[in-house]
Amino acid sequence: MEGKAVPGQLVESRSGRDSGRVYLVVEVLGEGYVKVADGMVRRLENPKKKNLKHLVLHHRVAEEIAEKLQADERINNPEIRRAIERLVGNPEE
Repeated sequence: MEGKAVPGQLVESRSGRDSGRVYLVVEVLGEGYVKVADGMVRRLENPKKKNLKHLVLHHRVAEEIAEKLQADERINNPEIRRAIERLVGNPEE
């Protein structure tokens, strides 16, 4: 699935050194780029800038993270890790 990403969306890297790693979108930038974090290797303090062409966009969104990002509320790395675990563990969500 390629297209538009939204904050809190589950994505998977399809190219590069981090190929196969799953992330959550933490910021949507212009010109087809997003910033992603996984709360472990790529923490919120240093999110990775990725081209949308290099990501597999999944239909699953961490609603609680998306709401906090929309409201400019603070999120932390353990929240990101828990959200990814929930989304990866529940494929029908």
